[in-house]
Amino acid sequence: MSSIKKFSLLCLENPLLDIQAQGDAALLEKYSLKANDAVLAEPEQIPIYDDLLANYSAKLVAGGAAQNTARGAQYMLPADSVVYLGCVGNDRYADILRKAVSEAGLRVEYRVDEKLPTGRCAAVITGHDRSLCTDLAAANAYGLDNLKRDDIWKLVEEAEAFYVGGFHFTVCPPAIMELAKEAATKNKVFALSLSAPFIPQFFKEPVDASSPYWDYIIGNETEALAYSESHDIGTTDLEEIAKHLANLPKENTQRKRIAIITHGTDPTLVAIQGEESVRQFPVWPIEAKNICDTNGAGDAFAGGFLAGVMQGDSLEKSILMGQWLAKLSIQELGPSYPYPKQTFEA
Repeated sequence: MSSIKKFSLLCLENPLLDIQAQGDAALLEKYSLKANDAVLAEPEQIPIYDDLLANYSAKLVAGGAAQNTARGAQYMLPADSVVYLGCVGNDRYADILRKAVSEAGLRVEYRVDEKLPTGRCAAVITGHDRSLCTDLAAANAYGLDNLKRDDIWKLVEEAEAFYVGGFHFTVCPPAIMELAKEAATKNKVFALSLSAPFIPQFFKEPVDASSPYWDYIIGNETEALAYSESHDIGTTDLEEIAKHLANLPKENTQRKRIAIITHGTDPTLVAIQGEESVRQFPVWPIEAKNICDTNGAGDAFAGGFLAGVMQGDSLEKSILMGQWLAKLSIQELGPSYPYPKQTFEA
């Protein structure tokens, strides 16, 4: 196991306050949402946030997919291993986020926008499904100038790995590309999550521009299928899609690209650049009665996996770490992790 330097993993995306509540089919229909999906809020969907707070006993949880992942990685790594970048408003919701990440031991470097409110995400839970409806607000105000600020770029230069949530393609693709090029030039790790089906569908151009820099590309089955459809791959076979992702042209040839597709309770699929076979990793078993909330399970997987990568663990162990953390997370309400901390044992 390699030693972990201070703030060696840097994560970038959109910090959000999750407004999470149990819902039903009628609530989803009211706001034109699907049971297991993620969308950016249209004007007619904006009232959902006040509706959940007023009528559905909503819980406020620190969110934003990559921020969930950053908290997860920090959960498993030594103190001061992870730093997270994004933009929030100057309001009480930002204060809630800061308190939550502070309790998790995560360092955040938020840009504060004085005009826009902190971004919100309605997380409607129906059974084991979750529907996410996001109003980016201040999260949409992060720019390349924020990343290139002297004190922030110093963190970039000192980091050994970068993780970007695909939702940031809706905000600042140039910032993503700066991290990607920094990684390729200096042989650092660059990992990216597809995050939601609409990312490869409607942000295809910036996603494709970043693809030569992926060392790790992570997505679930619906995101992989959306990528396949939007890129005319011509298959719904997840193993074939994983191989396609793994074997796209790559800038940094010192590392083989690894494509990971999670699939709920089905095995996690892992394709390695240049290898014909796709590996399957059965997930950690859990009884249905112990599942509280699957919101953030994929974020937790990425956090555990990246913790393994940062420690220099094998691919196999890193996958197991990701699955283990996801199992812990789905037994909590919201994208959360149990305290006192539990320790991973293979």
